[in-house]
Amino acid sequence: MSTRPIVLVTGASKGIGAATAVAFAKAGYDVCVNYNSDAEGASETVERCKSEGARAIAAQADVADRDAVAQMFHSCDKLLGPLSCLVNNAGVIGGASTIASLKPESLVATFGTNVFGMVYCIQEAVKRMATDQGGDGGAIINMSSIAASLGSPGEYVHYAASKGAVETLTIGAGKELGPVGIRVNAVRVGTTATDMHQREGNPDRPDMVARMTPLGRIAQPDDIANAARWLASPEAKFVSGTILTVAGGLAP
Repeated sequence: MSTRPIVLVTGASKGIGAATAVAFAKAGYDVCVNYNSDAEGASETVERCKSEGARAIAAQADVADRDAVAQMFHSCDKLLGPLSCLVNNAGVIGGASTIASLKPESLVATFGTNVFGMVYCIQEAVKRMATDQGGDGGAIINMSSIAASLGSPGEYVHYAASKGAVETLTIGAGKELGPVGIRVNAVRVGTTATDMHQREGNPDRPDMVARMTPLGRIAQPDDIANAARWLASPEAKFVSGTILTVAGGLAP
């Protein structure tokens, strides 16, 4: 059995999740790569992690499905070992929409993945990490969004609201879980160069945001991945319940 720490990254078949999985592999972790539907992308992420010397597996689960989340964690236990870190990256926007036009199914899907799914994953991680349950402690990093503080009017208010919930969850869980050895933090992610906005029907948004951003560009996936890796590292051992903004200087 490897003595390397183990990380589970949700939504790691592409974009920020894939970059995060690889960043942790480079940092000496073995990696459980979660995906929902993109098995090919997850397989590519696994191979990238292995090329960095890590053991890596792919684990399919829709994080909005409580039973599927439990099975995913059991698979990680069996194939890799005790979890050291959880990165809650899986998320959906739910399509660009005004509040008045927002469809109920989009609202349910957005909160189901972004909030409920995050809670389900934290619950499973606590069972394995908490020192009062026989664990060695660990770190949880939740992916939030600058939308939580900007509100995203006319586009993604439902998504922004779900990420506001993520930040509240992070603060509360950091206080609740600190005494049992688990640090909980979040990365407040700025617009990033992935295909999410194209998939969600708003392809022009990245260029618009880049023009508004003090650093003159949007984030690359590695910018976000490296922030998550730092929050999990010993260098951040006294950081918990904190939201780290990685948005190129863009602020409310």
